[in-house]
Amino acid sequence: MRFLVLGATGTVGSNVVRELLARGQQVRVLTRDPARARALGPDVEFLKGDLLDPATLRGLYDGTDGAFVVNPVSQTEASEGLMAVSAAMDSGLKRLVYLSVQHADRAPHLPHFGSKLGVEAAVRAARLDWTILRPSNFFQNDHWFRDAILQYGVYPQPLGDVGVSRVDVRDIAELAAIALTQEGHAGKTYDVVGPRALTGAETAEVWSAALGRKVAYAGDDLEAWEKQSLQYLPAWMVYDFKLMYRHFQQNGLRGTPADTATLTRVLGHAPRRFEDFATETAKIWTREGAAAAQR
Repeated sequence: MRFLVLGATGTVGSNVVRELLARGQQVRVLTRDPARARALGPDVEFLKGDLLDPATLRGLYDGTDGAFVVNPVSQTEASEGLMAVSAAMDSGLKRLVYLSVQHADRAPHLPHFGSKLGVEAAVRAARLDWTILRPSNFFQNDHWFRDAILQYGVYPQPLGDVGVSRVDVRDIAELAAIALTQEGHAGKTYDVVGPRALTGAETAEVWSAALGRKVAYAGDDLEAWEKQSLQYLPAWMVYDFKLMYRHFQQNGLRGTPADTATLTRVLGHAPRRFEDFATETAKIWTREGAAAAQR
């Protein structure tokens, strides 16, 4: 079967591409930058286009059996998602998996949470087999903090002390591929979470153990986080994420034992642990650091 992956060059989309290819499926991707998309490998078909351009939507789903839709956090996220869903409805697409966010409906004031609610509503109203995945914060986001962790011994993501049930992107990709290629997932919404909720301080402790040296939690000061983040992120994104972290600090983003049991059943294995991700990543960082030192 052939599947279209939207958002294929991002963290989640690229893993979905790899998971589908590993399962022997044909994959087509939409990209604004084919040069960047070529990193996905020679077995991937590329379409150049933009979801905000109606010309891109004509024939977008032709010859495909299903699609995975993820829209990057942006000021046009909702529009891009709705364009993708409306085009899928017009084309008679059989199956669609949409990536939302855990508990989006509990924090609709967060711009990138609320942006997904209208798309979810459109997906549910579509006359096709749909599945919605609602993941928690990604383990792989910590790649953004590599320099802070390694150079300064600080974990900077202000997750708070209520707890966030962070998830490995590879579990999201597996679940997406299962929902696309297997029966039994139409009309289902899955909260995609890790096996336990972690606080900011606990996350720093896991990194300390993985690296064999002290990594301190930078704390919950969102004003300090905002000042630092404005040096490398656009102001609209910092505003959005600051609200998100305040929500995490006040309410957490916790999964339930029922969520974990459902994921274990569907995936065929327990959700990956953050401790294992950190250990694996620390080894990679150590090898890369040693290789760089030899050059």
